Amino acid sequence: MASTNSNLEKIIVGVDPGTNVMGYGILRIVGNKAELIAMGVIELKKYESHYLRLGKIFERITGIIDAYKPDEMAIEAPFYGNQNPQVMLKLGRAQGAAIAAAISRNIPIFEYAPRKVKMAITG
Repeated sequence: MASTNSNLEKIIVGVDPGTNVMGYGILRIVGNKAELIAMGVIELKKYESHYLRLGKIFERITGIIDAYKPDEMAIEAPFYGNQNPQVMLKLGRAQGAAIAAAISRNIPIFEYAPRKVKMAITG
């Protein structure tokens, strides 16, 4: 039998993917109110290898998931304003590493367009 509290409260990890800097936030949602639990950035510039960066993204997001036990992940979809295919490929890989971390912990994933995320935050 599921507790009624699980219907009223959930923890969401939000991820803004990036190859140099990846942002994240942890929210507690109770009813229609949101409370920020934690936020931060994962600095990746110091790693020269793109593959090492992907490993660090997976490692850090997995650690964040293990620490906060979110019910779901919200991840920002890549923005296609940059026409450089190599940049978009790297960004997609970074997003994939974060998604893989959530999948490895059986966390449901929801992808949102950047404009929709900004509208939800700023109103």
